[in-house]
Amino acid sequence: MPFTRRHLIATSAAAVALTGAARAQSYGQRVSVTSDEGRPVANSMLPGEITGQLASLRGITYVGPREAETTLYEFFDFNCPYCRKAAADVIALHAADPALRIGLVQNPILSPQSAQAAKVALAVQRKLGSEAAWDFYGRLLGKPGKIDGPGALAAGTALGIAGPELESIADSDEVREALKSQMRIAADLGLYATPSYVLGNAGILGHPGARSMAKMIAATRRCDRLAC
Repeated sequence: MPFTRRHLIATSAAAVALTGAARAQSYGQRVSVTSDEGRPVANSMLPGEITGQLASLRGITYVGPREAETTLYEFFDFNCPYCRKAAADVIALHAADPALRIGLVQNPILSPQSAQAAKVALAVQRKLGSEAAWDFYGRLLGKPGKIDGPGALAAGTALGIAGPELESIADSDEVREALKSQMRIAADLGLYATPSYVLGNAGILGHPGARSMAKMIAATRRCDRLAC
């Protein structure tokens, strides 16, 4: 994959720097909430001036109504093992809650292969839009094993994009800048674990499980907190 040779070293270095910066954000338990297994879920109140930037961020994959009252943003890495379980739960949440808007944000902090896959995902988003990129997310995270550039390209071409065109888009300045901006905002919000979430102005580290997440969404709608 030629595009990885040109940009991956810079992308991976940026990921390391951003992850280090992210640790300045302290996550404890701003609101007392538990996971599906009954464990405390790390969460924090986030600065509105940063969460407010999410809606204008380039390259986010959205599903659900544009004018939804509540939006859940997932920050994920294609090679995060917990993100596989999270993807199944997020897809189920979308199916069960048609009033919820979900935004998928790339945060490939675990490996160069993750950055490769993220760039292909952004290329699919740029070429075919959110519906296809949502399908790509489910397909890729539904597969076992490490996800890398060639595997991501194969999944993208299965959606109907010619391989050379997909690779060219993934290698573009537009995709590179979109990925940098998504990783930067993850760092600014202190989201140093994958998956992590933003719900309203709350940050959630780790995946709490589908039932716990549904309760937090319901509480956010009622009282603008993770728990009322």
